[in-house]
Amino acid sequence: MTDSLRENAPASAGSPVDLSTGEGSAAALPSLPPVRRRQRRGGWKAGLEITALSAPAVVVFLVFVILPVIMAAYYGFFRWKGFGPPTDWAGFHNYVVIFQDPDFRQALLHNFQIVVLSLVIQGPVAIAFALLLNKKMRGQSIIRVLIFVPYVISEAVAGIGWAMLLADNGAFNALMDKVGLHGLSQSWLANPSLAIWTLMAILTWKYIGYAVILFLAGLQSIPEELTEAASIDGASYWQTQRHIVLPLLGPTIRIWAFLSIIGSLQLFDIVYIIWGQYVTGTAGVSTMATYMNANGRVSGNFGYGSAVAVVMFIISLIIALFYQRFVLRRDTAGAVTDGEG
Repeated sequence: MTDSLRENAPASAGSPVDLSTGEGSAAALPSLPPVRRRQRRGGWKAGLEITALSAPAVVVFLVFVILPVIMAAYYGFFRWKGFGPPTDWAGFHNYVVIFQDPDFRQALLHNFQIVVLSLVIQGPVAIAFALLLNKKMRGQSIIRVLIFVPYVISEAVAGIGWAMLLADNGAFNALMDKVGLHGLSQSWLANPSLAIWTLMAILTWKYIGYAVILFLAGLQSIPEELTEAASIDGASYWQTQRHIVLPLLGPTIRIWAFLSIIGSLQLFDIVYIIWGQYVTGTAGVSTMATYMNANGRVSGNFGYGSAVAVVMFIISLIIALFYQRFVLRRDTAGAVTDGEG
């Protein structure tokens, strides 16, 4: 009986294996399908599509960003008045004069003052507004619009408006006189000890809306379960904001700080419109961009102005690379993928 069952059993169910010779092992193990390597998706077609879609942006970037930088670096080696091809070779003379000029060093110092004050003033104020507007309240949408409106207004309109309001005989001083606060009437634009703070108040009013909207977007991406769990564990509102919300908002804050630093280094329009091209130095609000305009375009020395533009570019590039390397590294490292699979 046992022999007949053994004879009728299928070989695939498990045939005896001779351990000494290994016979029957192939029949004992089920056959596996051959391993196929995954082919790269798209292949040359995907590369062609990426090239076709990115080519217009690359061309625009090369023509309107890289090429002007190269041309400015070229003109910076000449004494050039802006007419005809440059022929009067100056070498590094323009660059030497830039760093020897005390007006440029003063403008550079003003730029760094604006950078620090923008981070110290605008950052905390914007975070406070964002935390307030992140809570459900009546009129929330209207408040958001009112805070964001100054950012939408063009720099020309904002600059002319503030110049008229803060003039010595402007509406602000007239209002102080009407309400009996004569001591608060000041020369807000011409006094060197007040002009930098007047500029910072205007910049805060102008750009605080962008920071608030940016921080609100970061706050709304934080899961509510984390704050709810913290409140259940007995954490107060401020403890929750300090130990949970603000650390998770860190990447957004660092991105905003980077944009604020670069914008402060390149500040021109508001200062030029309010103070003009001749008062910026005496009022203590000159920047590298206003210095470049006054000593390049206005004076007709376009070679020197091009050299100043190159110096501005190099300073901004160094700070951007430094910030990218030591501040944004923790954020960009987690976003980079190897592209495998």
